[in-house]
Amino acid sequence: MNLSRVDMNLLKVLSVLIEERSVTRTGARLGRTQSAVSNALNRLRRLLDDDLLVRSQGGMALTPRAEALRRPLKEMMDLAETCLDPGAGFDPATAEGVFRIAMPDRLSLPVLPPLVDRLRRHAPGTFLHVMTADQDHALRLLDDDRIELALGSLSHVPPHVTTAFVFDDELVCLCRRGHPLMQAGAAADMDMVLSFPHLVVSAIGGRTAIFDTLLSQHGMSRRPLVSVSSFSTVPPLLERSDMVGVFTRRIATEFAQTYALAVRKIPLDLVPLDHRLMWHTRYDRDQKHLWLRSQLHDICRQL
Repeated sequence: MNLSRVDMNLLKVLSVLIEERSVTRTGARLGRTQSAVSNALNRLRRLLDDDLLVRSQGGMALTPRAEALRRPLKEMMDLAETCLDPGAGFDPATAEGVFRIAMPDRLSLPVLPPLVDRLRRHAPGTFLHVMTADQDHALRLLDDDRIELALGSLSHVPPHVTTAFVFDDELVCLCRRGHPLMQAGAAADMDMVLSFPHLVVSAIGGRTAIFDTLLSQHGMSRRPLVSVSSFSTVPPLLERSDMVGVFTRRIATEFAQTYALAVRKIPLDLVPLDHRLMWHTRYDRDQKHLWLRSQLHDICRQL
């Protein structure tokens, strides 16, 4: 049969007629008049060259052709409704596939362990692929559809990117325990902070980070001694020297709890860093994406 001749509305009527075996009940269920359902049934009979439903004692009976159509027709209608329903189509418990996200290295330690725990509990069939990226790199990855979601700070929002605020994070000093900055207490001013060599973490391998931009707004600068591209070497480098690192409080606190390091406030009025979830507008209503965003949003709120 040529499918171009088939009206899906007729198949919907047939599916309900087979279930109800009554023109009146089918009309009530579909919100149609009895005559409209009768007309549809007549069209179906001509289309399929079969009576489909015939009068019998106590109602209508299915012909063998209608009986053969009953199960596959219902499955087809259910599948069509599932495909077209914006609220259906993603069940984390049975889902398979990859979640692709990007974030700065400073967020990996506080965010990834709880995210992995959630995926193991609620979406065990999925795989998590994480890329380390600053904001410019993350935006390019979103544009190229190489990731579905990014987390981090964003100085500008392109029109095709949607964002959702998750938390603010202040910058703090991180140094070894017993460092002169810690011994000086309240006497440690910015001149003292900047008198020590600094350890810089830059995802792109540069000698500056967001702290340098904020310092320049106050007419200040620091002296970098070492620049690394990830946080993995930060603890041993700071533990063995008088270098100072300026990082967000969350990553600094994680290190101070695990290593012989200490955290102290920066004696300068700095605006906290605004952290957001970012995604391409193409994913605004995608159910899989909505679920992943909700998980990350909850994790960030609990940090």
